[in-house]
Amino acid sequence: MNTVSPRVLLVRGMLAGLLAGVAAFLVAYLLGESKVDAAIAIEEAGHLAAGHDHGAEDAPVSRALQATAGLGTGVLLYGVALGGIAALVYCFALGRIGRFGARATAALVTGALFVTVTLVPFFKYPANPPAVGDPDTAARRTALYLLMIALSALLAAGALILGRRLAPRLGNWNASVVAALAFVAAVGVSYALLPGIDEVPADFPAALIWQFRLASLAIQAALWTTFGLAFAFLAERALAPVAAPKEAVQPMS
Repeated sequence: MNTVSPRVLLVRGMLAGLLAGVAAFLVAYLLGESKVDAAIAIEEAGHLAAGHDHGAEDAPVSRALQATAGLGTGVLLYGVALGGIAALVYCFALGRIGRFGARATAALVTGALFVTVTLVPFFKYPANPPAVGDPDTAARRTALYLLMIALSALLAAGALILGRRLAPRLGNWNASVVAALAFVAAVGVSYALLPGIDEVPADFPAALIWQFRLASLAIQAALWTTFGLAFAFLAERALAPVAAPKEAVQPMS
């Protein structure tokens, strides 16, 4: 057993989340902002065609500031928050999901969170660029997306419990396969039961929508990959010194 306090891992998780936020910001700026600008241009063209002129003076914050300082601040705060949550999950999982080391546990926890928090909600409610979606349904769409995240997390926890209970009878590998299949089936049922959202205008370029969605997925992949690598290193460094003093003491010859 290690004696490192959860606070130490929490701080390191938030630091790893900060680094992940930097990586996500770079990907968002390089891949995502051009898609946002294109969508905004389409929206403004539609307003002009309808006789509504929304000038630049209507925006309280300039587009350039939104794409740099605003985007960076939001993504960094998001990364730090997710890093802290992931670190707490890691503290609970360490030593409870098998005989994995600190680095392997960090990789497993990061992968599980990426699937449950990002991939599962994304395939049901993918991100849309500006000008797509009715402003009057924004609250409903947000609530459904958060509900999908909560359901995904609960189903993942249930699959983990199922796998642990089946392990003594089926073995670790078979139990893990059964638990994974049960999770996929439960997610499929959730997809079928939850209402779908399709508010994409008929004349909106389909290529731009998918480019935006792929960029959004790339941002999340960069965030979680960077976090996983950074936190695995930091967590291992925090846990390894527990055994280091014993190895450092050598008998005098």
